[in-house]
Amino acid sequence: MYVKQIWRYPVKSMAGEQLQTARLTPLGIDGDRIVQVRRERGRIATARTWPDLLGFHATLDQDGEPLVDGKPWTDPAVLAAVRKLVGSDARLVHDEDLDRFDILPLLVVTDGAIAAFGLDGRRLRPNIVIGGVTGLEERTWEGGRILIGEVVIGIHDLRDRCNMTMVDPDTLAYDPKVLRDIVRRFDGKLALNCEVLVGGEIRVDQEVRVIRAGV
Repeated sequence: MYVKQIWRYPVKSMAGEQLQTARLTPLGIDGDRIVQVRRERGRIATARTWPDLLGFHATLDQDGEPLVDGKPWTDPAVLAAVRKLVGSDARLVHDEDLDRFDILPLLVVTDGAIAAFGLDGRRLRPNIVIGGVTGLEERTWEGGRILIGEVVIGIHDLRDRCNMTMVDPDTLAYDPKVLRDIVRRFDGKLALNCEVLVGGEIRVDQEVRVIRAGV
């Protein structure tokens, strides 16, 4: 098994960027979801309610600052575009606290699960895609650990999927059949909720080992 893809989403609920290397800490991948769209009382606005947020493309510049469609996230034009979609009370906020994540800081999926899913793996919003995995083997990994060089990732459980999976990452077309299919074929769960137990650097093509629970 090996690291097939690494993904980071500098602005929560926007399209992200594919990486060749990444640094992992207890807060997940460096630079992941460090800016959020927030509304009154600080509530985070996500693509579950405003799926067109996925049409914005967020990256990090060479100084580690988020860009949205090539513009600094602080550019008034970015905020204006977000407010046009979400509402006039929307703000873009830089916040690196742990509670910016819906569940845990890292989402891991395998190429076997993506193949079984049968659609673009970006719909699943993974941070790490592990290659060389047969079928739905990842569903037997709950409670185990993933080892990538010095990095140790703790596997908690399978991720309950939401309506973000119904949005085509390129066209933003909305297809309710996608989530119904996940419920029917995978009990509503795909990919693994994970945390970083020991941080460090990872890279694409690096070897991956899985230690199952109880071993």
